[in-house]
Amino acid sequence: MLRIPSRNNGLYLGTVPQSAAATNGGTLITLDHDMDTLPGVGRMLTVAELAEHVDDMAGRLWAAGVRPSEHVAVHMRPGFDIYVLATAAARIGAVPVMLSPALEGESVAALLERLDQPHLLTDGTKLDGTLSAVPLAGLTDRIIVTTGSRPGAVSLAGLAGAPRQRPVLLHPDQPALMTHTSGTTGLPKLVVHSARSLRGRFRPQERLASLVRRRETVAIHVSYVHSRMYLALAVLLPRAMPLVIMNDSEPAQVAELFAETRPGFIETHPNSFMEWEELVDHPRKPLANVRYFSSTFDAIHPSTMDRLLRASERRAPLFFQIYGQSECGPLVGRGYTRKNAHRADGRCLGFAMPGVTNFRLVSRNGAKPSRENPGYIEVSTGGRALTYFGERERFDQQVHGSWWRGGDVGYRSAFGCLHLLDREVDVIPTIHSTLAVEDTVLGRLEELTELVVVAGPHQEPVPVVCTRNDRPLHAERWRAAVADLAPMADPVQLPLAELPRTATMKIKRIELSQRLRGQEGRAS
Repeated sequence: MLRIPSRNNGLYLGTVPQSAAATNGGTLITLDHDMDTLPGVGRMLTVAELAEHVDDMAGRLWAAGVRPSEHVAVHMRPGFDIYVLATAAARIGAVPVMLSPALEGESVAALLERLDQPHLLTDGTKLDGTLSAVPLAGLTDRIIVTTGSRPGAVSLAGLAGAPRQRPVLLHPDQPALMTHTSGTTGLPKLVVHSARSLRGRFRPQERLASLVRRRETVAIHVSYVHSRMYLALAVLLPRAMPLVIMNDSEPAQVAELFAETRPGFIETHPNSFMEWEELVDHPRKPLANVRYFSSTFDAIHPSTMDRLLRASERRAPLFFQIYGQSECGPLVGRGYTRKNAHRADGRCLGFAMPGVTNFRLVSRNGAKPSRENPGYIEVSTGGRALTYFGERERFDQQVHGSWWRGGDVGYRSAFGCLHLLDREVDVIPTIHSTLAVEDTVLGRLEELTELVVVAGPHQEPVPVVCTRNDRPLHAERWRAAVADLAPMADPVQLPLAELPRTATMKIKRIELSQRLRGQEGRAS
């Protein structure tokens, strides 16, 4: 067994449920789905039961041959058992490598090859589906199936009753978790986190949680393979907050769940909040009890914040907008109320967190960064990852001393607010900010559920629109809404479900742009 360091300031994910259970084991966790790996658990469990399941699965993984510092690639159907199994792997000192359920088999194969013979923790759905054509035997050390049994694989169910293992705490600067980037620009990069960097991400999130003065039920719809899920539970479980963990983001299902559980705090992706705008007028008032809305992945449109805040019947509800990156965690943020959300500048992401995070703007052309001449956004935080696994040189290219350049461009306002204008790879020369255009038009046309401006076949800005219930967009209303904006091509209307997305629901803009170019090529 590895030596447990006597002193460190790391956050050890594998011990979080056990520590929380020691003080508030009776706190309830409600699920909107059944866990394939734990079919007998049902849709409600306590924190103490969660800790027991993590301990049980840690023993089974040890019996399967998983050891400290070894990589365990987790690629399964979406479900809370992903959290249980990843935390169990971390509990015995292994390094869970979180691979999104949405990844295609080709991408999974490439990442497994990069990891060089990891253990693969997966299920029958994946083995029969996206992984069916992947030569897993040559890419993995062993395959561990979470349900049933498969030839040549270790059955997790068959290891029930395996001896329990004491937690293994590695040095706080050793790899402890890997997640991957969104993959909006190609094959995702594997981001390596340590216990110390996870603690650095924990601090700003703990500060946000400290603003919640009373016990609230917290509903979370976040990717199970994103570090945010693990940090959110590390913050919330010790605070005895009842949790609602969600798989399904369909507004009709969400309305019923929220009407029953009455959450006071909701966290999800910006695009999910956009989908949930239709809950504002729902007869069961599913958002009536929400005091806090939290969006921690990306900028969110002011019109969305305004509509959701007005659906709450709580006194002075707040909408927290937090900007972060896969490599660094949360960086800047600010809160909005009913009084100011409707007139918010959607490009203003917020302010650095004193003593925790900082940012600066670096010129792209020698001139001082400004609104008219945006610069590279660089950030400094204790939550910065160690590296990209297998791509250290690529990671180091973005490191400038204690600063990290994440690929976004923007400027600092006179009041110190960070304004994000675009991803550098998404910049269109004739548009000052595609994101600002999207904010403006979405605020003017309530019938839109999504708007994405991407580069067309000739680098012209092409607006891709989605409407409520896929109703046809009225050309006259569109022309009136964009009359005072930079010229754009005619809008392309698509069903919302056809937009390519990442695990955190971001639109894959480059892929969407390539799709439009391909369509024109076939048409010609």
